[in-house]
Amino acid sequence: MKAESVGGLLGAIVAAAVLAAAFYYVPVGPMARQPARVEVPPTQVQTVPVAPAVRGPVVREVPN
Repeated sequence: MKAESVGGLLGAIVAAAVLAAAFYYVPVGPMARQPARVEVPPTQVQTVPVAPAVRGPVVREVPN
C-alpha cells in the first residue's frame, strides 16, 4: 500500500509540473502576447517587357 501512495504522490507532482509548464509556455486567451510586427521596407520591382508568345499558323478556311 505504501508503494501506491508514493506513486500517487509522484504522479500528482509530475502532473502539477506539466500543468505549470503548459501555462508558462503557452498563455491562453487575452493574456497572450501579440507577436512583434516586423516592418519590411517596400522594394521597387522592375518589370521586364515580355515578348509575345509565338503562335502557330492560322487556318482561315477549312476545305470540305
